[in-house]
Amino acid sequence: MNDDGILRAQPRASTGWGWTIQCDFDGTISVEDVTDMLLGRFGMPGWQALETAWERGEIGSRACMQGQVALLDMGAEELDAQLRTVEIDPSFPDFVAAAQELGIAVQVVSDGLDRAIRDVLGRHGLGHLPVIANRLLPAGGRRWRLESPWASPACARASGNCKCERLAEQQAVRGRVLYVGDGSSDFCVSGKADLVLAKHRLIDHCRAHAIAHVPFADFREALALLPTIVGPRALEPAA
Repeated sequence: MNDDGILRAQPRASTGWGWTIQCDFDGTISVEDVTDMLLGRFGMPGWQALETAWERGEIGSRACMQGQVALLDMGAEELDAQLRTVEIDPSFPDFVAAAQELGIAVQVVSDGLDRAIRDVLGRHGLGHLPVIANRLLPAGGRRWRLESPWASPACARASGNCKCERLAEQQAVRGRVLYVGDGSSDFCVSGKADLVLAKHRLIDHCRAHAIAHVPFADFREALALLPTIVGPRALEPAA
């Protein structure tokens, strides 16, 4: 920990490489978890039991999500109307703009629903951001299904989107990844990131496992921290 209270990332072998920012969506960019909101509004009986089975470790998050999406009972217009109520952190667009001015690519990497994420980001002028997430697809009538093109048989969490693989891909391309997240879906990947911007439960996880991280409350605070944590001093060894 340095004098400014930031736990620094250790230098990588090729310190001339650039950064990529990979950011979780639900509860990190969005104010609330969109999947939970949709299930609470349109979920048929049984989705809570799947959630409990996942929390107990009886099923992976991919199987949980597939089962829950199959229990959604909503028309496309109802979905779109509900998504229009979703708010994001008001400073996230400024955070993205500042990162891009620094030459840093920003990706949204989520184990949530791509259609929902793209809809919400598009309404806030962020439709240009790459979104890597599960695919929400119509299954006829008022029913829906989930496809997980980013799943991996090696994923420790059996997730629909293996965030660890997505992070490794960007480390191979650009060298360093700043990961931004908030909860349990970010626990595994946080231990592999070069540096973590953490809020909510992810802060405690990073502290408990000595993971290089910077705690933040919102993107207004993250925006102020950004030049410091991705600048040259971010590669100093921790004191």
